[in-house]
Amino acid sequence: MDSRVSELFGGCCRPAGGGAGGPLRGRGGTAPGGGSSKAKKKNGRSRGGKANNPPYLPPEVSSAGRASGRRLKLVNPSQYRFEHLVTQMKWRLQEGRGEAVYQIGVEDNGLLVGLSEEEMRASLKTLRRMAEKVGADITVLREREVDYDSDVPRKITEVLVRKVPDNQQFLDLRVAVLGNVDSGKSTLLGVLTQGELDNGRGRARLNLFRHLHEIQSGRTSSISFEILGFNSKGEVVNYSDSRTAEEICESSSKMITFIDLAGHHKYLKTTIFGLTSYCPDFAMLVVSANTGIAGTTREHLGLAMALKVPFFIVISKVDLCSKATVERTVKQLERILKQPGCNKLPLLVNSDDDAVTAAQQFAQSPNITPIFTLSSVSGENLDLLKVFLNILPPLTNSKEQEELMQQLTEFQVDEIYTVPEVGTVVGGTLSSGICREGENLVVGPTDDGKFLRLKVCSIQRNRSACRVLRAGQAATLALGPFDRSLLRKGMVMVSPEMNPTICSVFEAEIVLLFHATTFRKGFQVTVHVGNVRQTAIVEKIHGKDKLRTGEKAVVCFRFIKHPEYLKIGAKLLFREGVTKGIGHVTDLQAIITKENGLEESLGPGQLSF
Repeated sequence: MDSRVSELFGGCCRPAGGGAGGPLRGRGGTAPGGGSSKAKKKNGRSRGGKANNPPYLPPEVSSAGRASGRRLKLVNPSQYRFEHLVTQMKWRLQEGRGEAVYQIGVEDNGLLVGLSEEEMRASLKTLRRMAEKVGADITVLREREVDYDSDVPRKITEVLVRKVPDNQQFLDLRVAVLGNVDSGKSTLLGVLTQGELDNGRGRARLNLFRHLHEIQSGRTSSISFEILGFNSKGEVVNYSDSRTAEEICESSSKMITFIDLAGHHKYLKTTIFGLTSYCPDFAMLVVSANTGIAGTTREHLGLAMALKVPFFIVISKVDLCSKATVERTVKQLERILKQPGCNKLPLLVNSDDDAVTAAQQFAQSPNITPIFTLSSVSGENLDLLKVFLNILPPLTNSKEQEELMQQLTEFQVDEIYTVPEVGTVVGGTLSSGICREGENLVVGPTDDGKFLRLKVCSIQRNRSACRVLRAGQAATLALGPFDRSLLRKGMVMVSPEMNPTICSVFEAEIVLLFHATTFRKGFQVTVHVGNVRQTAIVEKIHGKDKLRTGEKAVVCFRFIKHPEYLKIGAKLLFREGVTKGIGHVTDLQAIITKENGLEESLGPGQLSF
């Protein structure tokens, strides 16, 4: 990477172990009919008269996430040109699911030309008019002066364009919160979502706890959800100023849903269930500055990597430690992240500019791992985390989202409640399709492998009423008088047309991460596949009699209690005591339920998938 680009866009942002930060670069593709005004040819000499190679950004490439656009200048465009630019902005906002980044003063080929103060002011005015036309707001993320072939100071500016929320169609990102017990996870979430700093004794976390014993011990044992919103101007929207959850949803263009998971080792199964069933987009690993990497920190880090969830790290409680202690914790993390099993590039965030660069590079490269050092008591560097979360783009673009929505409805049942005057309520994530109020679905499989008919009476998303649920969104569905005893976690609610297939026996290609002795036929493990969690017995190890730590094989498992709904290719994680392994489902022995209620088992090679 060119050091000039790093200096322009990476100012203070550096990998934790030294070296230059990466360049600022756009995501997404160029809109149809894209293009910009051409700059005059320069003579290749800087203001100092010395030959100077022109600084470039890398070319724009198509990728998932937010769409971006480069514009040299937008000064007094004609009416035709203005309408053309507005059409491009609409396309970019659609591709970026309501967000787009514009780089003003940059050629299409990445040449950093820059604009004068007057030209930049006029270009931003035009961009603001364009945004108003499509119902969006703009926020200047950062500016940089370009020292290239001009006697007049020239700048490039990066601008975030975000749609004003309408009809609850805000961008929703799910962030799982991991870390050892007493690392400050719940306190940090309390500070972010309530808008008030902690008193040093855990006051901020009290609103997050669901059970009395959690309040008494100060330790999370269940999965809880908290929301943090950002409006179209990038301002934080949370529970401060006595807002309700419904008001936060109405005011936000972007929503971060935090999944607060347990840190104590005895609640590990709950943490794994949260990671596998709620399909988080990102994970936030919280490490206490004074204790460093301790307890379940390594295990949680390994879980995030095994499930391929992109993660960033927050070092909390820096107010309790000296600077040397914080640096020691950073170096400790750096060593682990750079190990061959991890192969991550730590990126320490020290300023707003660093946070912007970190958010953009984090979404583009799975190897980048931003590291924040902050305090929930003093508020030190807390704003940097908010800037990062505000700019963090989704991992999927609008096309992938549309493809999921066109499939048949499939809703994972993760939580079951009974609400007075409402009846049975289930919580979970819509994996595919669209779910509407009043829709008829089937739920199962039951213990005898059947699916039961039910009706969705109402939907709530982020604690506010919602009429339509789209693929990838989490919500709670009211099922009215449906008997709760017929439901369990791990079930799915699907369209009756889907003809869902279930199985008790399946095969998976696995890697045995750790086992004290040898892994053999007859061994029992707890299997996690999506929202399914059940004990299974090893029926057969293909091609081998036994497995040792680090070995791979195709293994046949059989659920010991009841059949489950699985898909080929689904990620699998199993554990039993210190035994752990990962893999993916490769084959199913499907059970087809006939109309007369009898069941027929199909062998491998006769699967209905």
